[in-house]
Amino acid sequence: MRKSMTLSFILIALMGLLFVSNIIAQDDASGANNQATEQVSTQNNFQDIPQQGGFEVFARKLVGSGLVDIFIQGGFVMWPILVLVIWALAIIIWKLVALSMARVNLNKFLDELIPLIEDDRFDEAIDLCDNTKGPIASIIKVGLYKVDRGTEVVEKAIENAAIVEMAFLEKGFMALSTTISLAPMLGFFGTVVGMIAAFDAIAKAGEVDPTIVASGIKIALITTAAGLAVAIPVQFFNNVFVSMVDGIVLDMQRGSEKVIEALVEEEK
Repeated sequence: MRKSMTLSFILIALMGLLFVSNIIAQDDASGANNQATEQVSTQNNFQDIPQQGGFEVFARKLVGSGLVDIFIQGGFVMWPILVLVIWALAIIIWKLVALSMARVNLNKFLDELIPLIEDDRFDEAIDLCDNTKGPIASIIKVGLYKVDRGTEVVEKAIENAAIVEMAFLEKGFMALSTTISLAPMLGFFGTVVGMIAAFDAIAKAGEVDPTIVASGIKIALITTAAGLAVAIPVQFFNNVFVSMVDGIVLDMQRGSEKVIEALVEEEK
């Protein structure tokens, strides 16, 4: 589990480096294109065209110009929402990899483990746990190390190890819950900012004109939609991960019970 978490963070870091390198490359390419455009514009007396930064160019190629335009129109509130998106995406990738690697075929594992315990081949049983991924094998291995001290000690050791593994399995849920809560709140904050801008425009104009308030209302609607668009999929993945953790915990309970039962039968 811990190795999988480390690999996940390495993968996320590599993706980040690739992202930055692409931005830098786009900056260079944009700079070269800007120079060429300025020369052609000067020679042909064309009107100057506003230039886009490398990050914006990359974003337009990555997600499309439509979403980038909406992001820009949403105002400054869209930036913290974007930070939440990146943060939640990193957590989702890590949890998806970690929980996928934590799952094992419990029936197959027990079919190999229980006969070893019944034959008092505990060293081979420990080796089997070492060669099996996931928290199920980890907690059983802790118990097998203390098999010579009695079944009660083994059971207590497995329970303590299970508490540690469950704490690891539940890591990341707080971050996802924070994203689920903050994204709509930021969206509603953008709504208030947009409405303030709309009423400010009305006050300056001295009259109610739909074209005057349209910009502020548009900001309000964009930020609200963005906050919900972030919170909804994160909530979905959070529920999926909770279900996966519940399944792993259930397998841990079943596996530990089978091992304890085998040890009790052996003592008889």
